[in-house]
Amino acid sequence: MAGTHRSRGARSAPPSRGGRILLWTAGGLALLVLAPTGALGWLYHQLNGNIQAADIEDRLGDDRPEDLSPDAMTILVAGSDTREGTDGAYGQAEGMRSDTMLVVHVAANREWATVVSIPRDSWVSIPACDLGDGTRSEPHHGKINESFALGGMNGDVGGAAACTIRTLEQNTGLRIDNFISLDFLGFKDMVDALGGVDVCLDEPIQDDKAHVGLEAGCQTLDGEDALGFVRVRYSVGDGSDIGRIDRQQDFMRSLAEQARSRLTDPTALYDFLDAVTSSLTTDPELAGLRPLYDLAEDLRGIPEENLTFLTVPNYPRELDVPEDTANVVWDQPSADLLFDSLARDERMTEDDLAAAAEESPATRPSDVQVRVLNGTGVTGQAAEVAEQLGDAGFTVVGTGNADGEAATTVIGYPEGLAEHAELLAARLPGAATEPDDTGPPGVLTLTVGADYGGVRGG
Repeated sequence: MAGTHRSRGARSAPPSRGGRILLWTAGGLALLVLAPTGALGWLYHQLNGNIQAADIEDRLGDDRPEDLSPDAMTILVAGSDTREGTDGAYGQAEGMRSDTMLVVHVAANREWATVVSIPRDSWVSIPACDLGDGTRSEPHHGKINESFALGGMNGDVGGAAACTIRTLEQNTGLRIDNFISLDFLGFKDMVDALGGVDVCLDEPIQDDKAHVGLEAGCQTLDGEDALGFVRVRYSVGDGSDIGRIDRQQDFMRSLAEQARSRLTDPTALYDFLDAVTSSLTTDPELAGLRPLYDLAEDLRGIPEENLTFLTVPNYPRELDVPEDTANVVWDQPSADLLFDSLARDERMTEDDLAAAAEESPATRPSDVQVRVLNGTGVTGQAAEVAEQLGDAGFTVVGTGNADGEAATTVIGYPEGLAEHAELLAARLPGAATEPDDTGPPGVLTLTVGADYGGVRGG
């Protein structure tokens, strides 16, 4: 029954002032930004020059979501899991991957912020992306972190960020303003600059894939072990990417707290900031100590109770596609509600999402029956769309041709199935819904028009 499905993942992290993204850099950056003269001036320019800038505007295309709140900031934060420079110590992997993907939204009034973790196993639609060699990828469906790998096939962080932003914007409707990428080895150096980070483990961890072996109990992790800890997945808990996100958030809170307490020593401060800045690639707007310091200050000024950590509401894709036991699908309407609220710069908490889910119990795509009619005049279009909907988990009961050509894509629904129509419309950007009792009972009628743009998140 559709109404019994429970969403996974829309959880807030426990309040922690130290858990704010980028806050760990604020103290040191303040000193350097406000006094760039003499020896400090040399340090300032050295660290400022470490930060790489990648201008990606011309790779994002013209079909971007409208910016509904220009004074807010919405930032992609991605951890680049490249193996370059590791001599195979962490396994072999061509190009770039992203094991950590966050969307950070800082409100226009700077009074609240929301950090949304994106599971890397999210099954989404990936648009055509610039591959950096004069060619473009084909639109398709896959894990969301594939977008980072596609754009970064030639080792180009900017390309990786551009393809990821295009994918996020297409699947969320949320305009991304900036990006920050921290590379694989930089995280390790940051931890070592702090002299390690303290963690307490309820049980031992032994994971050959993540190259980590840890005893149970409280201990200080050096950079090598910390890197393995945040990457470990299959040997801990339920083996899910959601569990790994929780551990990463907990570790980042510990790292931030220890950064605040340990960075009083000038040498440790410089080593830490050198590790951070040497590992960063950002868009030109954030590529410097001053803009990063300003961002950190904005975050530091937000009251604890107004900072929210969430994970995109999701459920296992095998509930829609039984043979897929590896991926998750974003739970609707909760996920759309979250991203729509951020696009409008309206705060949404875990309690808000839970209340919305109570009012509109989740319907899974497999609960929705639909017949597909071709109104484009293009031979075979109905069958192609039916296959795409089937891949997204919808139950397609038939195909055919519409009575004439249609300019727009329309979903007709019988009485009582408006919720089913809205779920389908959420996967078909631009599709309209309207009452229609001319089709089979209990079945939606999708008339594919000339404006059809593919299935989102299927």
